[in-house]
Amino acid sequence: MEDFQIFTLLKQIPDPEIPVINIVELGMVRDARMVSENEAEITVTPTYSACPAMYNIEEDIINLFKENGIQAKVTTQMFPVWTTDWITGEAREKLRNYGIAPPEIGADEDHLNIPKKCPRCGSENTRQISRFGSTLCKASYQCSDCLEPFDYFKCH
Repeated sequence: MEDFQIFTLLKQIPDPEIPVINIVELGMVRDARMVSENEAEITVTPTYSACPAMYNIEEDIINLFKENGIQAKVTTQMFPVWTTDWITGEAREKLRNYGIAPPEIGADEDHLNIPKKCPRCGSENTRQISRFGSTLCKASYQCSDCLEPFDYFKCH
C-alpha cells in the first residue's frame, strides 16, 4: 500500500462528534506512512488535549486498518497544538451545511464575542447563548432573524 492510500483509508473515519467530516479533513492526522508491507504508523493530534473522542478515533483507525490486513500503530502528538486553521475548506462547508458555524481562519482570542454567521439563513444578527455547546469544541449561538439555535466550532 502506498502512503497516499493510507490517507484514503483514513478519510473513511468520521469524527465521532461531528460525523459529516472525517479526521483528515479536521486536520487531526499529522502523518501517516507505511513502515513495512503490512504495518502503518499514523500520528494524530487531538482537537483538545482532553478530547473524549480520541480513544474512539484510535480504535477506529486500528480496526479499519486491521480489516485491510494492516497493523496500525497510532501515536498521539500534542505539539504543535491542533488549531482550527487546519480544518480544510471542504470540511468548513460541510460543517455549515450540517448546521454548525465553521470557525474563522486566523481568529484571535476574542472570536467568541463577535457575531457568527447563521449556518441556516446566513444572517449575522446572532448572539452567543453559552460559551459551551454540545461538545467541548463548540459554543451555542442563536440567530435573531430565523430564531434557530446553532453551534459554533470554537477557534483555537
